[in-house]
Amino acid sequence: MSPPRIAVLMDYAAEEWPSMDLCGEMLAEQLERRSDVAVERVQPEFRERAGVLLGERKLGKNADRVFNRYYDYPRALRPVVERCDYFHVVDHSYSQLALTTPPARTGIYCHDLDTFRCLLEPERDPRPAWFRRLVRSTLRGFTRAARVFFSTHAVRDELIRHALVPPERLVHAPFGVAPELTPGPADAPAPERRTLLHVGSSIPRKRVDLLLRIFAELRQRFTDLRLVKVGAFAPEHEALIAELELGEAVERHERISRQELAQLYRQATLVLQPSDAEGFGLPLIEGLACGAVVVASALAVHEEVGGKAVVYCTPGQVAPWVDACTNLLEVESAAPSRRARLARAAAYSWERHAEVIARTYLELPK
Repeated sequence: MSPPRIAVLMDYAAEEWPSMDLCGEMLAEQLERRSDVAVERVQPEFRERAGVLLGERKLGKNADRVFNRYYDYPRALRPVVERCDYFHVVDHSYSQLALTTPPARTGIYCHDLDTFRCLLEPERDPRPAWFRRLVRSTLRGFTRAARVFFSTHAVRDELIRHALVPPERLVHAPFGVAPELTPGPADAPAPERRTLLHVGSSIPRKRVDLLLRIFAELRQRFTDLRLVKVGAFAPEHEALIAELELGEAVERHERISRQELAQLYRQATLVLQPSDAEGFGLPLIEGLACGAVVVASALAVHEEVGGKAVVYCTPGQVAPWVDACTNLLEVESAAPSRRARLARAAAYSWERHAEVIARTYLELPK
């Protein structure tokens, strides 16, 4: 008999969410190495409609996202349902796909609850009625799934607090580290210029505004310091860069390879993650895997993932970050040891991530 077939339902590549692309790609690669399951990668081509008619306007882009997520993708999925046994939604914001797949054989990976915030805590995320209707559809698919995977216990606790998924349907499957993200030689010469590195999007909870203000303060003490940002700045952040007169000290990178990302991690003096909220904080563990010193907000999620290998600072406040970074820039021994950093990163593996997910599906009835 042929092994059961798992469909890995990935985000549209055109949406350009590197972390979601990584999760889908790493899972599929690891599952393809196994003999007890077969894998089908599902990633339809994104179709532009309103974006073409309306140009680059935000309205057109958002309309295209709605058409593609809620109409095109389910249609493309129907023949896949006929030939696959199990269905894994890589990104919970695509949970509406579970309205097309058999719920008893569908699992969804929940990275955080931001997608559902406008329904769960509308005062924190007020949205128009049409948007909430779409999210209700997404949430309806989410709650139908036979299994919901999560990365950290902080996410699990929030799912239970909002009574979205019964505890017995929740499965812990932490992320891993891409194979390209490895440390350089321990005795490699230090880069000519000291750098702060930030990896991630510029959505509000990432607190890029705080990052820029921390950097501006540190530049007054360390005039050679530069900031390297992987991921685009939002317009308001570009305005803040100009206001703080940081232009020449800021280096931007977008759409880079994992090999290039690894090199940036290795060259960074400090990796900063000043987020107000996270589901996991993938750059934290990636930085550690490359041997970097990581400074992160003192969030339960970060502390669960980074343990004692990370330096933590009070979220949302510039002064504690400036003090901690100053200490790390001036006193090399103030950082957790390189051995501790690499050991912490080694606890996370995409192979183990895939093992948990494969075993979970194999325990479900076809």
